[in-house]
Amino acid sequence: MQTFQPLDALGRRIVIMGPTNAGKSTLAIAIGKKLDIPAIHLDQLRHLPNTDWQVRPDAEFHALHDAAILEPGWVMEGNYSVLMPQRFARATGVVVVDDHYLRRFSRYFRRTLLEKERAGNLPGNRDSIKWQMVSWIWKTRNNADRSRRVAKATGLPMVFCASLREVKALARAWNL
Repeated sequence: MQTFQPLDALGRRIVIMGPTNAGKSTLAIAIGKKLDIPAIHLDQLRHLPNTDWQVRPDAEFHALHDAAILEPGWVMEGNYSVLMPQRFARATGVVVVDDHYLRRFSRYFRRTLLEKERAGNLPGNRDSIKWQMVSWIWKTRNNADRSRRVAKATGLPMVFCASLREVKALARAWNL
């Protein structure tokens, strides 16, 4: 059984990163509730509400991101590597999550087709299967090592979960 460092070791500005459909949004909400800090979903900042994932202009997205990281406490989930330097400069801890790409495919189809109310979804709950997302899940199927290297390079306290099973164990260990 994996042991995890205590949640308080990660501070009050926590980055959660990893591939799509690995459990980042759900974990962010649970940590946010536990620490009484906002859970910020970068996909919600990147995409316009009440759309089927229409991208927000870059300048507007960057401004929303940069304003969010100035807050005193947050748990922010998502990647968007172009904005990682300033996010990590403000962060106090990192959680990296992963899961097998076949389970992530399954979660994507189930969530998109069946779960209109879900963690990290856009306001308005308009969603459809996108082959670009299917391709992205395939393309990022082996990115866990890269995410771990990026997180380790920050020098911040870090937790790594290699599967949804480990994410659930982490949630139990932290009483989320």
